[in-house]
Amino acid sequence: QVQLVESGGGLVQAGGSLRLSCAASGGAFSSRAMGWFRQAPGKEREFVGDIYWSGALTRYANSVKGRFTISRDNAKNTVYLQMNSLKPEDTAVYYCAAGRPARPWTQDEYSYWGQGTQVTVSS
Repeated sequence: QVQLVESGGGLVQAGGSLRLSCAASGGAFSSRAMGWFRQAPGKEREFVGDIYWSGALTRYANSVKGRFTISRDNAKNTVYLQMNSLKPEDTAVYYCAAGRPARPWTQDEYSYWGQGTQVTVSS
């Protein structure tokens, strides 16, 4: 069983930056892909990006490409989401997820989820 805890959310002005962390415990973190998803009010949860178990491969949603960066430190069992040039439309609850997905952009293929952390970007 893997437990995931996100942190680092908050309120930031448009154009600013935040770094989210997702700490994992209780399972084989280093062998699992990690995904980031977000859910804005009144909208479905959507894929933000993911990182391969080794960190060698990352992919991003078009809406965040070039602004967000995912990294991981397997020694610390932690994955990060660095968010730069934030926009009001990035406002959402951000979730990390762990698993061995064949299609990393598909939330149903992740086995474990964190509780989410709120990110609010003011204009």
